[in-house]
Amino acid sequence: MRPRAWCGVLAAVALSATACGGGDGKKADDAGAAAAGRAGFPVSVGDCMGAKTTFESAPRRIVTSNAAGLELLLWLGAGDKVVGTGFPPGKGALPGEYAGAGAKVPVLGRTVISKEKLLGSGADLYVDSFSSMKNMGKMGDAPTAEEFKAAGIRHVFLKSSACASMNKSPRTDLSGVEADIEELGKVTGTSKRAGELVAGMRRKTGEVRDALKDVPEDKRPTYFLFDFDAGTKQPMAVCNRQVANAVITQAGGRNVFADCDGDFKPVGWEDVVAKNPDFIQLAVRNRGSEEANAKAFDEAAEFLKSFPATKDLKAVQDGRFLRIRSEQTTIGGVRSADTVREIAHTLHPDRVK
Repeated sequence: MRPRAWCGVLAAVALSATACGGGDGKKADDAGAAAAGRAGFPVSVGDCMGAKTTFESAPRRIVTSNAAGLELLLWLGAGDKVVGTGFPPGKGALPGEYAGAGAKVPVLGRTVISKEKLLGSGADLYVDSFSSMKNMGKMGDAPTAEEFKAAGIRHVFLKSSACASMNKSPRTDLSGVEADIEELGKVTGTSKRAGELVAGMRRKTGEVRDALKDVPEDKRPTYFLFDFDAGTKQPMAVCNRQVANAVITQAGGRNVFADCDGDFKPVGWEDVVAKNPDFIQLAVRNRGSEEANAKAFDEAAEFLKSFPATKDLKAVQDGRFLRIRSEQTTIGGVRSADTVREIAHTLHPDRVK
C-alpha cells in the first residue's frame, strides 16, 4: 500500500489529526507503509534456465510484453502498477470489468516493444510472455541481462508460454499456467488473490475432467489448431510442450501433432491431410474489434474450404470449426480454464454443458 493510502487508513482508525502530520506520526506512518510493501518478501523466481531473481518488495512500475501479461496483472489487482505494454489488447479482448483500465495503459509498441522504449520506460519490472515463442514474428533486438540490470528493470517470464520449448515433458494440464499466476502473485504481493484465481480455474477444469473421465483416449476426437496468421503456405503445428496442447488435452481432444516435441513446428499440408482431424480450430489473432475478428475467422474458414489440399478433410466437409482466438489457446492465463470448457463443450456437447 502506498504511504498516502496507508496514512489515510491510520487516520480513519485513530481519528487523529496528527496521524498524517509531521514528527513522530509521519515516521510511524512511513514505517507502516514500508512494512506493508515488504509483506511476504523477499521472493525469488527463476527464468527459463533457472537463474534466480530476488524481490525485496513489490514492484511499482511494470511493463508487460503483451496483452496476456497485462490481463493477468489486472486479474491480480496490480493493474494500476502497469505503465506500458506491447501487443495491446484490442476492443473486446479483455474481460469487460477490466476493459476500461486496460485501455488506459500506455502502448509502448503495437507489436514487440523496441529495446530503447523498454529500457527507457522507467519500469522496475518487465513481464515477458515470449522468449522462445517462434511464431510471434521478429522479436527484435531484445535487451541483454546486463542492459536490464543497468536500467533497474527486473525481468520475469510467464514460463508456461515463454519457456514452453524447454519443458522436459509434454504439457497435458494447466499446472504450468497456474504456477505462473501464483508466482506473479508472489512478486506483486497479491498471493491471496492469485490463490483464489487458481482455485477457480481448478474448479472449472475439474468439472470437465469429471464429465469426461469415462471417455477412452482412442474415442476422443482429434483436433488441429490452424494458426491462420502464421501463414497458409506452410502450416505451423502446436506441439506437445505448448500451452495449447494442455488446453486441447484437458478439453477431451487429441492434438494431432501431440507427437511433436517442443512448442511450435512448421509442417506440411500433406501432414495435416494425413491426420485428417475431426475438428479444426480457426485460430486468428485479435484484430482489434469483433467485426474484424469475425472477418478473419471467415477468411480462415474460406481458405480451408477452397484450398485443394484441405477442402476434402473430414472437419472441413462437416464444418467442424471452432472460432477461438489463438491467444486464448497458445498463451496461458486465467481464462485458459474457460477455453478448456469451451472446447470441451464443442467436442463433447452431451457431457459438458
